[in-house]
Amino acid sequence: MTLYLDTSSLVKLYVAEPGTDAVRRFVNAATIVATSMVAYPETRAALARRRREGALRSAAFMAAKRTFEADWPKYFAVEASASLCREAGEFAERYRLRGYDGVHLASFAEVARQAGTRQARFSSFDDRLNRAARSLRRRLARARASGPARRATER
Repeated sequence: MTLYLDTSSLVKLYVAEPGTDAVRRFVNAATIVATSMVAYPETRAALARRRREGALRSAAFMAAKRTFEADWPKYFAVEASASLCREAGEFAERYRLRGYDGVHLASFAEVARQAGTRQARFSSFDDRLNRAARSLRRRLARARASGPARRATER
């Protein structure tokens, strides 16, 4: 299974908070863990915010940052290409998402197209983004299922 983590899920691997255990279970069950390149600055910003707000002490912040830096190369990071960003804009409009949530959804779409919709899972702690991902998975599955049949009838 290929697991896609948006930043809200990714951060839970580095900061103990509600949902951390579930994300760890998902990651342990996955053969590939994917995210968007935008998750790197978003995660660094989230860790820094927790430090500024006092949720992480200095030593815990430094440890979380160090572990994240060591783990980052292990993730399949989807590039935010021009075409992906255009699709992200379409998704943001269609699903009423914030900009970077659109990027995460478009990145997940790319992962699902490569891995197959049955093999791709999406993890987020944002209800709107989760609804959008479920809807998108259904669309991708329908498109994939009708693709060969459509091509066969076009001959």
